[in-house]
Amino acid sequence: MTKLNSVCVFCGSRNGRDPAYVSEAEILGRDLARAGVTLVFGGASIGIMGTVARATLAGGGKVLGVIPGFLKEIEVPLDGVNERILTKTMHERKKIMFDRSDAFVIMPGGTGTLDETFEVMTWRQLHQHAKPIIIADINGYWQPFLALVRHCVDSGFAGRDVLSMLTVVKSAADILPAIEGALASRVDGQAAHLEQI
Repeated sequence: MTKLNSVCVFCGSRNGRDPAYVSEAEILGRDLARAGVTLVFGGASIGIMGTVARATLAGGGKVLGVIPGFLKEIEVPLDGVNERILTKTMHERKKIMFDRSDAFVIMPGGTGTLDETFEVMTWRQLHQHAKPIIIADINGYWQPFLALVRHCVDSGFAGRDVLSMLTVVKSAADILPAIEGALASRVDGQAAHLEQI
């Protein structure tokens, strides 16, 4: 199996109304630290974005924050990260987060999280990567999003492969096992393909 070194977490710069969003972000951060997996995140100290990073650091894990310079006054960067990269644009931020990650985790978030999610989905659909995309559907938060994706497929604007590129889990504790399972399946699939050639 491909070794999992780093995970990009896309999530909200707010806490949301359900306390589970914060508590599940804390669990994810602790799990990343315990597994020795570097967190790649948007660099801010606020919202569940800040929560997952603080929990990772508190557990002795490594954290890379990537934040555009113009956001420094709005989303105050988290202190204490192992590495911080300041970018000029949001596009540059997303590209660096993509390049430095082995998998993507989508926690609850707003329009920025949706933007990031659709981008990594589109890149995968266009065969620009085969990295796992895990949807953390905490208390059903992502059900409307998943219904929209299914609607796109059912309406003929996307292929069924769009659905198969997403792995949906219900809790933070299921995230790392889901990533490891997806990486193992990818390697097994590549091996099977090579044997057929």
